[in-house]
Amino acid sequence: MTKTAAIIGGGVIGGGWAARFLLNGWDVRVFDPDPKADAKLAPVLHQARRALPSLTDVALPPEGTLSFHVDLAEAVAGVDWVQESVPERLAIKHKVLADVQASCPADAVIGSSTSGFKPSELQAGAVRPGQIMVCHPFNPVYLMPLIEVVPSDATDPVLVEKAEGILRSVGHYPLRVRKEIDAHIADRFLEAVWREALWLVKDGVATTHEIDEAIRMGFGIRWAQMGLFDTYRTAGGEAGMRHFMAQFGPALQWPWTKLMDVPEFTDELVDLIAGQSDVQSGHMSIPEMLRARDDNLVGMMRALKLNDWGAGAVMNAHEAQLRAGTPLGVRIVDLEDVSAPLLTVRRAVPLDWTDYNGHMNEAKYLQAFGDATDRFMEMIGCDADYIATGGSYFTAETHIRHVDEVHAGAVIEVRTQVLAGAGKKMHLFHEMVEGDRVLATGEHFLLHVSLETRRPSDPAPRIVAALERVAAAHADLPLPDGAGRAVGQRP
Repeated sequence: MTKTAAIIGGGVIGGGWAARFLLNGWDVRVFDPDPKADAKLAPVLHQARRALPSLTDVALPPEGTLSFHVDLAEAVAGVDWVQESVPERLAIKHKVLADVQASCPADAVIGSSTSGFKPSELQAGAVRPGQIMVCHPFNPVYLMPLIEVVPSDATDPVLVEKAEGILRSVGHYPLRVRKEIDAHIADRFLEAVWREALWLVKDGVATTHEIDEAIRMGFGIRWAQMGLFDTYRTAGGEAGMRHFMAQFGPALQWPWTKLMDVPEFTDELVDLIAGQSDVQSGHMSIPEMLRARDDNLVGMMRALKLNDWGAGAVMNAHEAQLRAGTPLGVRIVDLEDVSAPLLTVRRAVPLDWTDYNGHMNEAKYLQAFGDATDRFMEMIGCDADYIATGGSYFTAETHIRHVDEVHAGAVIEVRTQVLAGAGKKMHLFHEMVEGDRVLATGEHFLLHVSLETRRPSDPAPRIVAALERVAAAHADLPLPDGAGRAVGQRP
């Protein structure tokens, strides 16, 4: 059953929330009295549709239905989630939350995107204070996994658990904040860095460009994959954190920073910083910068995904949820009918799979077919656990036909037919399509090998049984177009 989210406020943050829910199959209702709300949201949705599908190696579910509303009661009626993203003024938030609670279900999650207010402040005077919590995102909401979930003592623990489960289901990482505190956790770090950066610019120590370079060429990369404390732990060598603190702890007594002092926000300081910022990145339009930001985030997060680390581990968990209950999550023993070619890949073409023409490059056709082979091996029982026991299939020969072009964002499917399968041998034929359009075919011949001797060996009986079952069922299928072809062979 499709779930529904109401997004209250369609700005950059509200739009990011709308995109995250919508692209994960939720119906989304956007409440915003601005008659141009749909036009404001369109660029955010365009960016999200381009970037978010690139994070996962399995296709996202079909988009939900997006609608715009000027009647708040209509927008929140019967919904599962309400996300408030109105301006950071407590009186406005109180009015909006009161109107929301007057019409939304009592068991709906009401999350606020506030970066500054505590949940108890939001709950003041509420009819059902236990329903309201802070769910503070990070921009762009459709890509960044972190959501700071901040309950108060009055927040219903059942609804907090429900909120965290929903956030995980759409690919977020809910971080429970243990105690109410101004600005929660992450923004307090950002505020400290921001204050020090303002002083460095004001005092002429560094320009905005030099400060940004110090971050992105240095500790910013480290923090993206290991955070603060793990980074310092490794800096302590084998002795770890204790050694680091003993060695560098005295520096805390040195007057290095001005964190307790704020420079006066004069027109001169604003002009200085704005001018330097224009010199630094004014050669790019904001849409160009957003595109580059999303491309960079996707690339870094996909690198983390390969190591199942940090944000990448969150993506892998989300991907496992997307596979569950689909043909991409079953084994041969679970299928009653295996007579048709088997779905082994269904995914969007990610941004980093394309070449200078914007087309999927030839190496990635091989990767997609390799992924299809790996998935078929998993389906017959040759999974990571089995490979750990010392046996696997090695590819002995591959032939790929490149039939048509495909662009980033296109949802491709690979269906796999077993041309032969018995004993040590496995002969597979993959067909890649986008809709009804054939993009490529791949023919693979594999041998089962002992990882100890590196020589051909017999697979486990259960794997042979699964493979031979599919081979027998596929024996009645016609030989697919392109099977057995050689390079340069004429039709």
